[in-house]
Amino acid sequence: MAAPRKNKVRFAERAELLDFLLEVANATQDTLDLDRLLANVAEIVKEVLPSQIFAILLYNDREKGLRIRYSIGHREEVVKNLLVPLGEGITGIAAKTKQPILVGDVSTDPRYLSVFDAVRTELAVPMIARGKLVGVIDIQSTKLNAFSDYDRTLLQLIASRVAIAIENARLYRRVDRQNRTLKTLSRLSTEFSSILDLDELLQKIATLVRDLINYDAFSILLVDQESKALRHRFSIRYDEQVELDNIPLGKGVTGAAAESRQPIRVDDTRIDPRYIASHPSIRSEVAIPLVLQDRAVGVMDLESMRIGYYSEDQVRTLSLLAPQIASSVENARLYEELAQRELRMETDLKAARKVQSVLLPAEAPELPGLEIGIKMRAAREISGDLYDFFEYGSEHAVIAFGDSSGKGPAAALYGALVSGLLRTMAPRRRGPALLLQSLNEVLLERRVDAQYVTLTILLWHASSRRIIMANAGAITPMIYRRGEILQPTIDGTPIGLLENREYDEIPIDTEPGDVIALYSDGIHDGPNTEGEEYGDERLAEVLKCTSHLPPKEIAEAVFASHEAYTAGTKMFDDQTVVILKVI
Repeated sequence: MAAPRKNKVRFAERAELLDFLLEVANATQDTLDLDRLLANVAEIVKEVLPSQIFAILLYNDREKGLRIRYSIGHREEVVKNLLVPLGEGITGIAAKTKQPILVGDVSTDPRYLSVFDAVRTELAVPMIARGKLVGVIDIQSTKLNAFSDYDRTLLQLIASRVAIAIENARLYRRVDRQNRTLKTLSRLSTEFSSILDLDELLQKIATLVRDLINYDAFSILLVDQESKALRHRFSIRYDEQVELDNIPLGKGVTGAAAESRQPIRVDDTRIDPRYIASHPSIRSEVAIPLVLQDRAVGVMDLESMRIGYYSEDQVRTLSLLAPQIASSVENARLYEELAQRELRMETDLKAARKVQSVLLPAEAPELPGLEIGIKMRAAREISGDLYDFFEYGSEHAVIAFGDSSGKGPAAALYGALVSGLLRTMAPRRRGPALLLQSLNEVLLERRVDAQYVTLTILLWHASSRRIIMANAGAITPMIYRRGEILQPTIDGTPIGLLENREYDEIPIDTEPGDVIALYSDGIHDGPNTEGEEYGDERLAEVLKCTSHLPPKEIAEAVFASHEAYTAGTKMFDDQTVVILKVI
């Protein structure tokens, strides 16, 4: 830029004026950065037209007025808050008429809007580009008649050349902002979709939306279909999180946005009857419905202390972001509901485990002529396997071992029903076959679709060491005796499945040292990583190697062998082993 000229310089020759205008063109064409451009314009004007107060005001079509974009000498609060409507004041009239206005003594001109008492002269020149108002260059002086008609013409020349540059810079800024907005929207979509904690998600939304569009208050309200209301899930005002009342659908700006599923922009809350006053300083608001599959799941609400703060471009930006926010919020809300349900379920299952621990003996009872070891592991929280022992005096005992169909709570509850019936019926019917038949009849009176139980009943005679066995579809016990494996065969229909069933009985004469293994199909069917079942042969091998151990240790050895074989696979069924050792 050329060296500064003296105050009140006059261009003596046409060539000198042309050189100056070329200097203006160069200074305004070498940048598309609006702030730098306006600073260059200010420096150019100061060279030739010294003044105490200088301002470049740009026209805002949405607000239908002028706002100071660059200034020297104006107070900060004036720069921040002043909006000059078209047709008001000297600058507003210059803008509306698109003609320069020079006032030598503002104290005698009723059009002057007093900002400084000391001001005496004002010159306002509109900037016009392609017939469209861009803004106004306004200079003021504390001297009377500080500017001449020549100065007015000179400022007109400057304004005519900088107007197009300013308009181009604003257009570039708008396009750049749109590009950054689109990139930001893409990034935000990725970030939002990765967060499943609802509170964390809403805080993230509030933070990242502010990077796009500033606000003084921000809220996310979620639709409660049951109460037909919007519930404030997250609200922040002036950087402090706050609690606000719920809003019925259709009420207020947010309620109206939710009901109509259309964005609502309020330029002045004081004159909009829908506005629900929550803070006296709020002046403008925009409510964006969060719609998912043609259903409003909530509303995103932004508020500002400035009148007409939100533009149509900003509403479009928020509307582009809204579907992703709606999807992410709904996913996080469903995840939260699922977590709460799982927590309630876990609480219920803990209670069920306590009940099951009472129903299923944790420690083996002392039965005449037998040593007993027990080990059980549930595939889920509670087991569908069942076992129980009923002693009759010093000579007899009934041992029940079975598996309820299915897994988890339903299987465990059905198994608990059978356990309860066994406790009621076993003392009255010592014959295993008759007991199974009676159980089947009672369960069919309480039929539950797709539920049944496979069950083995053993009646133990201590003095004769004889077992009477009946079977209802269960795996029959495996017996280890003096190096050999015996596995008696007896069939039967699971109880609770078919009517009019009768069951057979077979006797088993045992010898001292016999090891009898009762085991569920979770043991037998457990696969390795290649899908091959654990089977009877591996169980038989464990019994051969551990038959000299106490029953509890034999049961532990079975589980250790099974775990080693099935390592790397997911447990799919309940596993239970009861070891009986004949004394």
